[in-house]
Amino acid sequence: MPDGSFLHWPFFEDRHRDFASRLRDFAADLRVSHDDVDAACRTLVRRLGEAGWLRAVAPEAHGGQGDTYDVRTLCLARETLAYRDGLADFAFAMQGLGTGPVTLFGSDDLKRRILPGVVRGERIAAFALSEPEAGSDVAALATAARIEGGEAILDGEKTWISNGGIADHYVVFARTGEAPGARGLSAFLVEADNPGLTVAERIDVIAPHPLARLRFEGCRVPLAHRIGAPGAGFKVAMATLDVFRSTVGAAALGFARRALDEALERARTRHLFGAPMGELPLTQAALAEMATDVDTSALLVYRAAWTKDMGAPRVTREAAMAKMVATESAQSVIDKAVQIFGGLGVTKGVPVEALYREIRALRIYEGATEVQKIVIARETLKGAGG
Repeated sequence: MPDGSFLHWPFFEDRHRDFASRLRDFAADLRVSHDDVDAACRTLVRRLGEAGWLRAVAPEAHGGQGDTYDVRTLCLARETLAYRDGLADFAFAMQGLGTGPVTLFGSDDLKRRILPGVVRGERIAAFALSEPEAGSDVAALATAARIEGGEAILDGEKTWISNGGIADHYVVFARTGEAPGARGLSAFLVEADNPGLTVAERIDVIAPHPLARLRFEGCRVPLAHRIGAPGAGFKVAMATLDVFRSTVGAAALGFARRALDEALERARTRHLFGAPMGELPLTQAALAEMATDVDTSALLVYRAAWTKDMGAPRVTREAAMAKMVATESAQSVIDKAVQIFGGLGVTKGVPVEALYREIRALRIYEGATEVQKIVIARETLKGAGG
């Protein structure tokens, strides 16, 4: 049973504690074979939708809950699901990220058409920002959209796109040229069956998730599918990431808690030199560091989420700190857990081995650790300037 004492911290209300308790019970029985990753993701999205958990990713007017995002709820969902199954966390997260721009900036028509199906688990969402030569540097995007009449015509490539190949729609960011750099981007909702959009390559990674490279060749999209104002794509992307970046830290926290629990059980039950492994000073030191890393990460993640929920217009600094510390700490916690397990820890099918593969990508996506350091430094310098 994962530690739930943090739920009594002042960041949370009774509704959060109730949500976490109910989702924990649901997740404990959420067993889906990963032999076919595409099928597993479709199943997980459907089950999350049928059980009502995807209501957290959309407003009440379109089948969700509340007037806007409750970031603490999103973080609790990702932490709880990640503790049990990294693919379940992935399925939940992408339903949120892949419709965040629509929720925040989409027209009423787009919201009515897209969000209810996402909430029910009937429509799979994707967020298409990264390109072969532009990942963390959003201003360097090369995919272009030229406007002709009532359409935008997209040409270019996107890569490392989560849910690529199984999504029903993609939120695509493209250069429309209203101004140089980041000020000349726009966001569009592109249906997966739109002519001119093809899945150029499926990408295999160390922790299997559905990823793909997408190609756009004369892909015509109605201007009614533009999300936000012309040239506002950077604002749309950053506002979306401002909500969901903290949740990446929450997923890492779920992985770390699971690794700590697995290590504690191993230390209690594995005997070395005639005594439980947990009595060895070096093991105790490792467990102490792991427990402290988990709590440090949780404090930063839920501070960022609470700050956003309290009405802060931006939590750029707080979310960057949460994402950086939680993902880096989780890597360290999981590595120590593997070490405590010894040879068994690198055996396929053992939970800590799966966690070791799952955590690595979180230090890269939605802004690599090095980028978070730049963000934190810039925001801190800005604040020091009065």
